[in-house]
Amino acid sequence: MRVLVVEDEHLLADAVAEGLRRESFAVDVAYDGHGALERLGVNEYDVLILDRDLPAVGGDEVCRHVSATLPDTRILMLTAASAVAERVAGLSLGADDYLGKPFAFTELVARVRALGRRARAAAPPVLERGDLRLDPSRREVLRGGRFVVLTRKEFAVLEELLRAGGAVVTAEQLLERAWDEHIDPFTNVLRVTVMTLRRKLGDPPVIETVAGVGYQIP
Repeated sequence: MRVLVVEDEHLLADAVAEGLRRESFAVDVAYDGHGALERLGVNEYDVLILDRDLPAVGGDEVCRHVSATLPDTRILMLTAASAVAERVAGLSLGADDYLGKPFAFTELVARVRALGRRARAAAPPVLERGDLRLDPSRREVLRGGRFVVLTRKEFAVLEELLRAGGAVVTAEQLLERAWDEHIDPFTNVLRVTVMTLRRKLGDPPVIETVAGVGYQIP
């Protein structure tokens, strides 16, 4: 799942982003509305965590833009205002959920996961192909009934391949979905990650390389 955090308090934005990365999300950060609109115009995001009280281009304007032009991106709006009228106003702009500051990080993660499931409504809660089973909510992977311990990035790559339902996923798509905008497109990190995934998942191999294109689990 790819998330964009838009928050003008740099320490808070960076802390939220780092916490979400530890939960295996691919996270980008923008510190103002201009930066948010630029990233939204280039990248696809499952969830937008949006501070309503941004300078210059405000959170309301960003929210209207996303709800009008990016219907597949779910919006979690943040604000220090706790009045019911403020929450209603934020939801009426097109936000999918609303969270007041200060907030518990565990609640933020739960809400982001819930919005991510809505963004991918067609995907089953548990992904299975052959004897391979991945449970995103429990962060568990089983192969033939055997638990497989994966790193965050290995899990994210495997999840994207399973979500494709047998279709080929390009290397560019995997880098975009499992890492973030700062990843070097010429890095070999994806090749190494797939190699370790294959080793951990065991025989017979389940991940196939499509030369010059990407990978698939047929």
